[in-house]
Amino acid sequence: MNKSMISALLKGLKNSDEAIRDRATRELWQIWFEQKGAVGLELLRRAQIFLEMHDLDKAEDLLATLVLQQPDFAEAWNRRAVLRYIQGNYQAAIADCETVIQLNPIHFGALHGLGLCHMAIANYSPAIQAFRQALEVQPYSLENQRLLLECTAKLS
Repeated sequence: MNKSMISALLKGLKNSDEAIRDRATRELWQIWFEQKGAVGLELLRRAQIFLEMHDLDKAEDLLATLVLQQPDFAEAWNRRAVLRYIQGNYQAAIADCETVIQLNPIHFGALHGLGLCHMAIANYSPAIQAFRQALEVQPYSLENQRLLLECTAKLS
């Protein structure tokens, strides 16, 4: 990844202009999905199709193989975290989100997902921390702002 391009996109996420933020968000997701080229992107697409068809076992098998073969492919870990969250396997989803964040500390999707997982199991302090980290990357995210407030209220 081109560091100056990533830096510009991160700056775009903090811009007051919504169109600039949306473009930066789309471009970052594209970079993350295309990290491993056409083959990696195709495998992620297949996993998404299985997920949409509610064939969670096939989706999980495909993603497990992908993270085993490409352990530095952050988006494969993130997709598996999403799948595990949908399955209600929050601890495993947390572990996958943490791997994504180790590989890509600015991955606002994984930071958001980590917060959702902690929130689902009533771990509100770690959820708050995750939503705050996500807001450091994407400060205009109304969803993360709302979830942060919701978790804070649960602690009161």
